[in-house]
Amino acid sequence: MRIMLAVLLFLALHAAPAWAVLGEYESSVSLDQQYIRGEDRVTTGQGYKLHQISSPSGAVVSEYISPEGRVFAVSWRAPFIPNLQQLLGSYFTQVQQAAQSQPRRRGGPLVVRSSDFVFASGGHMWAFHGSAYVPSLLPKNVSAEVVR
Repeated sequence: MRIMLAVLLFLALHAAPAWAVLGEYESSVSLDQQYIRGEDRVTTGQGYKLHQISSPSGAVVSEYISPEGRVFAVSWRAPFIPNLQQLLGSYFTQVQQAAQSQPRRRGGPLVVRSSDFVFASGGHMWAFHGSAYVPSLLPKNVSAEVVR
């Protein structure tokens, strides 16, 4: 089990493209789009902006931007696990620790909840999905339910 987890984390860290970083500024979104040669569709929600980058490989990464220009949440649907270290930035260590310590059903979802970070990820080969957000960065009048 630990070997499988180590292999998945290695692949996630070294084989997937880079994305904007949770908690950082919106400026990295355009670099992400160029890097993966994907299409960036921007929409505006009530109190936030949403960048949805679709790659030719079928990955869709959604990056939620606050009015202050910070990435307050990310979500993904992809045939591979995205580069979580790049995607989550400094929050990645919490996911690593949870992956090593949480008893889980084989192939079951990984969930991390703390006062300032929420992460959930699951899926199977060719169909991974997940989301993460920072409650303290949620814009006023925006609930965590918008993160899909």
